[in-house]
Amino acid sequence: MTEPCDLPALEARRLIGAKKLSPVELLDSCLARIEAVNPAINAVVAIDERARDAARRAEDAVMRGEKLGLLHGLPIGIKDLEETEGLVTTFGSPLFKDNVPKADLSSVARIRAAGAIIAAKTNTPEFGAGANTRNAVYGATGNPHDPTKSAAGSSGGSGAALAAGMFAICSGSDTGGSLRNPAAFNGIVGYRPSPGLVTTERKLLGWQNLSVLGPMANNTPDAALLLAAMVGDDARDPLAYTLPGEAVRAKPERYTPLAPMDLSSLRIAATEDFGLALVERTVREAFRARVAELEPLFAGIDEATPDCTGANEAFEVLRALNFVAAHAEKVAKTPEMVGPNVRANVAEGLGYSAADVARASVLQTQMYHRWQAFFAAGTDLIIAPAITVSPRPWSELFPSEIDGQKTRTYFHWLAMAYIVTLTGHPAISIPMGRDAKGMPFGLQIVGPRGGDALVLRAAASIEAAVAGDALLTRPVPDIAALAKAPPISSMPGFLGFD
Repeated sequence: MTEPCDLPALEARRLIGAKKLSPVELLDSCLARIEAVNPAINAVVAIDERARDAARRAEDAVMRGEKLGLLHGLPIGIKDLEETEGLVTTFGSPLFKDNVPKADLSSVARIRAAGAIIAAKTNTPEFGAGANTRNAVYGATGNPHDPTKSAAGSSGGSGAALAAGMFAICSGSDTGGSLRNPAAFNGIVGYRPSPGLVTTERKLLGWQNLSVLGPMANNTPDAALLLAAMVGDDARDPLAYTLPGEAVRAKPERYTPLAPMDLSSLRIAATEDFGLALVERTVREAFRARVAELEPLFAGIDEATPDCTGANEAFEVLRALNFVAAHAEKVAKTPEMVGPNVRANVAEGLGYSAADVARASVLQTQMYHRWQAFFAAGTDLIIAPAITVSPRPWSELFPSEIDGQKTRTYFHWLAMAYIVTLTGHPAISIPMGRDAKGMPFGLQIVGPRGGDALVLRAAASIEAAVAGDALLTRPVPDIAALAKAPPISSMPGFLGFD
């Protein structure tokens, strides 16, 4: 029998509004699932003790017939990079292990205002550095499909919590794929919106488009529901371009419910590697199998890729700038309290010249222009693998090689995601069965500039079209086995940066 915590968010919200599901009952179910399986994977790292009171207030509002928000009564896990009022927010860093914010990050505030019950924080690598979720505060997060394997990152805690049924919705963020990578590894949905759609006041390089906040869920309609609550305008975010007096973003009906679409009208470009990424043979084979299965749904699928020349260089330089801006002082003053990924990125950034930064920005802009021409020539969507390798052990800090070829940096294995990041185009990773190694496979769908609604509608329509197909539907971990598994904290190397 399905537990309340296993219900899709849209269905749970419908039942709450119909007075057929109590927010307290739903929260209790989520907390029971966390208690049962979290020791095996360490996805949730802090519980908000005020959540049950919030759930009772949500239930009272339902019974009084009050107007209910989009997320009313739905428990949610918030990534530990996002400040939550009154709930410890460590950023995965010992420097902040006792940090209890006095206010929510604006996106978290919008989630709370929409009626969600902020129940817990989910694990992340230190300051989001690296796509393997492990740190020196809470330790490593394991993959629910195999706790010895990585949950990816940096939203790995959210991805693992969703896959294990702890929540139906979680928040995340994405620079080099931190929404899409854990979605692919854990068999859930991670959506990277267009920059500025979900505003944030926290970015120090406010005009840079690399980092965004976004939703995660077990299916696309649920992710769209959370996105609808997260979008909004905020003058503190320079990328949140607006028109005075007009609600350009805050129109939930653009994203939920998602209207079905005719996939047969779409022309798709399929690429295994964007012409330059190192991609494991297992992933290539899984992708080819999905392309063959999906091809009848569309007007056509062509093997093609936009020209991504310079993407590696541009991302390496521009990413390093973020680390210099945010963490150079920490590395200088307390190097022993900062992990190797952050130290390496700061050192790299400090080694670049103004000419290097200018060249990286030019390369990014040139690539952006080529992508616009590619879509204008008749492509509606691009499909690609979401990540370059099948999940590997979390004890491996990062893949140093892929099928015998050495990676350039500790994040080079994320190239399938960060290439898209550079363009600012919206992208989603949806689960499509398992690869030959028995681990989840994530299909990345990339839309044109500003095509958020198109990407979401297409992803949801693909999910609906393949529902019931054992090869293509979302893989679900064995919850009973997880409940009996040894705690991940007992594994060698659990606690630490590396």
